[in-house]
Amino acid sequence: MVRNHRLIIRFATVFDLATPPVVSPPIQLELRYETRDPYAVGMIFNPGRNSRAHCMIARDLLAAGLVSRSGEGNVRISPRPDNPELVVIALTAPSGQGVFETRTDVLARFLNDTYAIIASGDEHRWLSVDDALSRVLLNDRRNDRSPAEHD
Repeated sequence: MVRNHRLIIRFATVFDLATPPVVSPPIQLELRYETRDPYAVGMIFNPGRNSRAHCMIARDLLAAGLVSRSGEGNVRISPRPDNPELVVIALTAPSGQGVFETRTDVLARFLNDTYAIIASGDEHRWLSVDDALSRVLLNDRRNDRSPAEHD
């Protein structure tokens, strides 16, 4: 049975760039969880600004990274070795890379809110194959248009 109502959790927080010795201001971030994509957590950097960036991370990968090294390739998450109250998130994309730190308890609170809505292992009950295919096809159509045609 697919659940057909949509819930969204939006959680404002900050990440610090983990590039010592350079000190940079904290980065505003919105963590976002939607029941229509129950396996993923969205990260929107600089929400509400023109220069925002967006990435999606597996919810279970984010949770596992709170307690041990998790991920490989483009996303790696782990507790900071010298301070387990902080978690390190390393993101790599074609446009660049970034290593960020944030408080473990902040991410844990957000994840607990998501698991209160959809428990681990129950994600499939919220996933609609038809909706997922529609989103993929819509994205494909958008990518096929020339840059001048994009919104």
